Amino acid sequence: MSLPKVAVVGVHGHGGSHLRTVADLEARGLARLSAVVDPREPDDAPAPWFASLGDLLSADTGTLPDVVVLSTPIHTHLPLARAAMEAGIDVLLEKPTAASLAEHAELVAVAERTGRLCQVGFQTFGSHALPAVVDMIARGEVGQVTGIGAVGTWVRTAAYWTRSPWAGRRRMGDRAVVDGVVTNPLAHAVATALWVGGARSSTDLAYVNTDLWRANPIEADDTSSLRAVGTDGTRYGFGLTLCAAERTSARVIVQGTAGEIELEYERDLVRLRTGRVVAEKQYGRTGLLENLLRARTGERLLCDARETGAFMQVLEAVRTAADPTPIGDDFVEWADGIDTVPGGGPPGKISGTQGNPVGDARHPVVRDVAGWCERAAREQRTFTELGAPWTAES
Repeated sequence: MSLPKVAVVGVHGHGGSHLRTVADLEARGLARLSAVVDPREPDDAPAPWFASLGDLLSADTGTLPDVVVLSTPIHTHLPLARAAMEAGIDVLLEKPTAASLAEHAELVAVAERTGRLCQVGFQTFGSHALPAVVDMIARGEVGQVTGIGAVGTWVRTAAYWTRSPWAGRRRMGDRAVVDGVVTNPLAHAVATALWVGGARSSTDLAYVNTDLWRANPIEADDTSSLRAVGTDGTRYGFGLTLCAAERTSARVIVQGTAGEIELEYERDLVRLRTGRVVAEKQYGRTGLLENLLRARTGERLLCDARETGAFMQVLEAVRTAADPTPIGDDFVEWADGIDTVPGGGPPGKISGTQGNPVGDARHPVVRDVAGWCERAAREQRTFTELGAPWTAES
């Protein structure tokens, strides 16, 4: 039997990780890279290059892949995934699933109409830690669950927001983009917490409250808190920022009447703390592309697009919310990793060394933001409700 053919669409930036994944699968005899697609031709393309997915799909039918990996801008997810599935190709689609809840519904409809598989790249859904946490909850290890939260305190430099025309945008013309902290860099935190709590479809959430802020000169949010309540009464809290003093491991926290479970999802690490036990265990992970290849012969998808509806309900709340409020200069310092520059304002350019490209390496630090993110997650309250100091000046 011939190996499944995989094409990667969008090979610069994060797309490079998908090329490495396919190379690993090829070395294991599970797949082969048949094409790379990108408007910019790679210097050393590892497979035949096409400038667009349309070019690939209109080529000789013998060159059509069995699976395409879409590592492309958010607002292109629906049209590209639709084109692939209508051509009879299964899809691994980078997160977030789509740019709106309506686009998500259309994507699911295309998958159902064509009978194709559509896996979404929430990598944490392949973690063996997730079902372990759900099992611990079901066994009553922490008693009755009182709330589920997610904390993400990361750092993104100013250069991150100039990496592409759509970076940090809420919209481009009449197209939604929604490239903010909640919906892209720390989308895994939101999606993973919802999965652990059993919220999969959009109807699993009763409502979502947003509190969106930004320290960078961008359209989208870089520091946000949210509260969501499931239709089963489960309370979710999210405290997320890209403007921390230092990057820490993102965590999902399950609080109960008899203890708590903490999941560092980037490391597949679970900690259980109760009055009797303090335990820690690290788990393995199944790759989503490998799972998709196996699902072509009967295995269940780990992150079926159909089961990302709850996350899309959160994205929709962010998309339709008022534009993020700027955080006042009095609460922001600009850091370059060595020196700290008081006051907000646009940061300057810093030249790279030893062959690194020139780039803007400074980043804003919101004062005490890590503590406020922790409280938002644990108390399921927004920054404004908690009285975070920068909210008083808005």
